[in-house]
Amino acid sequence: MSRLHTPTLLPTSPGFWRSSVRGPWFTSVLGIVLLGGITALFVTGLLSYAAYNPDLSPVNDKTPDKGLLGFYLFAWPTHPHWLYRLTQGIHVTLGITLVPVLLAKLWSVVPKLFALPPARSLAHALERISLLLLVGGVLFEFVTGVLNVQLDYVFPGSFYPLHFYGAWVFFAAFVVHVVLRAPAAVRNVRRMRAGEAPEEEAGGAEAGGAADFPLVSPRPAEPTVSRRGALWFVGGGSLLLFGTTVGQSFDGPLRRTALLAPHGGPDPGGGPGGFQINKTAASRGISAVETREDVWRLVLTGPSGTVRLSRAELLELPLHSSALPIACVEGWSTGDQWWRGVRLRELAALVGYDADAASDVMVESLQRRGAFRRAALRSNQVRDPRSLLALDVNGEPLTPDHGYPARIIVPAAPGVLNTKWVARMTFGDL
Repeated sequence: MSRLHTPTLLPTSPGFWRSSVRGPWFTSVLGIVLLGGITALFVTGLLSYAAYNPDLSPVNDKTPDKGLLGFYLFAWPTHPHWLYRLTQGIHVTLGITLVPVLLAKLWSVVPKLFALPPARSLAHALERISLLLLVGGVLFEFVTGVLNVQLDYVFPGSFYPLHFYGAWVFFAAFVVHVVLRAPAAVRNVRRMRAGEAPEEEAGGAEAGGAADFPLVSPRPAEPTVSRRGALWFVGGGSLLLFGTTVGQSFDGPLRRTALLAPHGGPDPGGGPGGFQINKTAASRGISAVETREDVWRLVLTGPSGTVRLSRAELLELPLHSSALPIACVEGWSTGDQWWRGVRLRELAALVGYDADAASDVMVESLQRRGAFRRAALRSNQVRDPRSLLALDVNGEPLTPDHGYPARIIVPAAPGVLNTKWVARMTFGDL
């Protein structure tokens, strides 16, 4: 009696992929969700980069070789004061929320990566190349983004250029892929709404058929969940990640559930200074000796010369208050804190500038290591009446970890531009 042998199927064979969940409708729905989500991520990412005013000064620019990729840069506004908090909060929260959708989408199309021959036409070759760049790019962007949010800097090099250039490579592949595949995706969703089979299942050549590597298995396994059930599972995962992330970007009860978002470093404790801290005085080499009132001096430089002020002398100047948050690139932000100090435009007036026509300023910190120990602020940021050299917060002097003896606080600016432990301010065109 002869024995029947079932040939071993390879990943290059459609029969290797047996899930009955895979199909053009499932893939198309996920693709449409990612189309809107990834576009929003890209736009908010560009806004995040613009918020640093990288075209103002090299000290703000972490991607100096960007060339034409900086074509869209503009002077970052100070109104509304929560602008960066909103755009970066959306960027980080949406990115984490989309992780289950992304993983499900990659799983749904993984058979396509093994299709042979690699290219049957120029259009098909472009699609395959875009698909490889798309998969590699999206994994790179999401992995580096999530690691940055969790403050795990295990990747080689600086996060800023890696994420910036990676985003442009990925989005270029994304656009090519959307142009080639979006019409078929929309048709598949419409077919399903009308009760018709998607194009691949109907034998359409554009989304499948005999000439392509089908998403629908020719030998499907017994289903354990429906396609709609799988979508509910993916949606539930995204909702869970949303609930455990969003609270660190906005005030409210969800702050307590934001387990996946960073809380800004060490526990700040309670009291007036009991809000998030990103970098401590000890981590940046700030000693108590150099911040003593009898030692520390603020050096102001401008057209009329140089002025040196002690903290006591600063407290004798007209003081103003601003309710402003601190928002960080990792997506977390504080609530509005009450800051009191001297307006930046009035400091500019001490060294030769009219308060209403104040110039740019270069701010230097006492810190000796770490990024952004110097930062540049644009003239519109200096002129804003809410922009302060803060001396107090919430009715008490700054703590060492919040920047004592003086720090910058500017509406709508990324947290790293709100320089702590300020030592020198040089006003003038940068």
